[in-house]
Amino acid sequence: MARRQLSAIMFTDLAGYTAMMQEDEFNAKGVRDQHRQILEKEIKGHDGQILQYYGDGALSIFSSTISAANSALTIQLSSIQNKIPLRVGIHSGDVVVEDEGVYGDGVNIASRIESFSVPGSVMISDKVFDDIKNHQSFRPLLMGEFELKNVLKPVEVYALTNDGLVVPHRTDLKGKVKERIKSIAVLPFINRSADPENEYFSDGITEEIITALAKVEGLRVISRTSSFSFKGKQMDVREIGKQLEVQSILDGSVRKSGNRVRIVAQLSSTFDGYQLWTETYDRTLEDIFEVQDEISLKIAQQLKERLSKKGLEDHDKTKAINIEAYNAYLQGLFYYNKWTPINAQKAVESFNKAIELEPGYAQAYSGLSLSYGLMSFTGFMTPSDGYRLTEEAARKTLNLDPKNENGYVSLGLIELFAKWNFDKGKEYLDKALDINPKSPEANQAASLYFLVKNDLEKSLEAIQKAREVDPLSLITNRTLADIYYLRRDYDMAIEVYDWLLQQDPEFKSALDFKAWAHLMNRDHETAIQIFESFLEAETAHAIKPYVQLGYAYALKGEMEQATFYLRQLEQDAKNSPPETNYLNYATLYAGLGRIEESLNYLEKVVEQRLGSVLLIHLSPIWEPLHDSPRFNRLLKKVGLNNF
Repeated sequence: MARRQLSAIMFTDLAGYTAMMQEDEFNAKGVRDQHRQILEKEIKGHDGQILQYYGDGALSIFSSTISAANSALTIQLSSIQNKIPLRVGIHSGDVVVEDEGVYGDGVNIASRIESFSVPGSVMISDKVFDDIKNHQSFRPLLMGEFELKNVLKPVEVYALTNDGLVVPHRTDLKGKVKERIKSIAVLPFINRSADPENEYFSDGITEEIITALAKVEGLRVISRTSSFSFKGKQMDVREIGKQLEVQSILDGSVRKSGNRVRIVAQLSSTFDGYQLWTETYDRTLEDIFEVQDEISLKIAQQLKERLSKKGLEDHDKTKAINIEAYNAYLQGLFYYNKWTPINAQKAVESFNKAIELEPGYAQAYSGLSLSYGLMSFTGFMTPSDGYRLTEEAARKTLNLDPKNENGYVSLGLIELFAKWNFDKGKEYLDKALDINPKSPEANQAASLYFLVKNDLEKSLEAIQKAREVDPLSLITNRTLADIYYLRRDYDMAIEVYDWLLQQDPEFKSALDFKAWAHLMNRDHETAIQIFESFLEAETAHAIKPYVQLGYAYALKGEMEQATFYLRQLEQDAKNSPPETNYLNYATLYAGLGRIEESLNYLEKVVEQRLGSVLLIHLSPIWEPLHDSPRFNRLLKKVGLNNF
């Protein structure tokens, strides 16, 4: 009859027994018999039970974890003394005992841990460690966290380091490990050059390595935005690993002097901080591309047993040959990644210089397209000029490099937000994701597309994919918060907006939309308090602070105060072009319940083709208009025919 019980399970196994049998069968059987004699004496002496012999191994159980560990210790020391190459593994867990044997996850885990062991060592699981850690007679050492075959969660594995035992090195632990997706974050390489202006070069080298590694199949590479959030911070790699949820960290330094460059790179485990690999490269600038790929290849080989060089070869095809052009390209990246319109203009100048030096430089055209796009979306360029230049640079990028996903992302966003050609936009975004399914930019853009199409679940899935490789990006997490807001999950939205503001207290748009989330969640006072703070400071929202306050007081039911802010808007509108206030009037009239007047202005907003129009079917701001046939006709005009 089967019975379930909590037991300490021990597996033992003779290492190299098959080879021993082939070499000298008589001697091998003698070693096996001696092994069994030691087992029977020590296991019985520690109140254990041998359940099964299988060839050169044995399965035993104990009612006490302490007894199992003591038994393993004496068995292994006796085996070492008698030159018996024995491996031992112990786990504690729930098992089912029947006449035919013992079953359960605990048995499987103990077997997997024993397979990790090397001759002369005793390996134990984290559960066994918890039971013995306060006993002075045992000295366990953490080997690391491992995924075991047919085991759902990773298991921490320890080795006993008592005198006389063999203590394996972490790299010795091959074992029966389940294939797992590898992950890495490349931290900004430190600029060790005498000239601090060379920071652009060290940052650029970092980004180039990130790009190369992202091409390696099966490797999850954290994107630049999240990795660079740790720039200048002195933090333990284990803590960084927890925040980014990666297994390994690459960091290093770059020293550039004239035509010479020294790159020092090191790869560390985020579980225990152990340094897996380190290398120093002293080269000329002409060799810089080979160094980048050599670093990427060595890292990939450290993290994967089998590696295809295909991704790195594809990356090579788009690189510059002219070193001056490459230098200008890195300067362009440096300015673009500061994410301000003024620096975007500097990026444009640098990318154009790179293109002038090397006209077929696809990556420089890609950077140019992204920079023009940033300037367009932030109002630094007129939409007509900005979108035209963005599109021209994106098409040139793809002519030179049809596998550049960012070129398709740029074209997709232009079709979506500038031309309102949703199907064509989706077609371009699909091409980008076909090239690089892990691209945070492509997944971010896809998330916006699904929002426009009113598919909130797919939008959420897409942004979560972006977060897998860019978990600390303010832009990505801002989109996540907006999705929660648009699906009326205001508590979750506020939680993410609060996280954003912890990361960057000056992130105005996060504070702005946090206030709207509080307002729609009927927390009028908190919303009003935040909106009032915008009267004395800058708001990141297209809607003016007194419009926000008027809407909030209307929702609160204080119509006299709401009307006061309408008068404020009317007074302010006298000093600005009419078209700059169409959205403000449409919003405040919606809050006041003056539906027809709101729609009069909203129709003008649609004529302006403002990007925010594409979310009017989802935004709770426009719920007062939902029952109006005019509103539904307006949605159909835009191509948003459901909400």
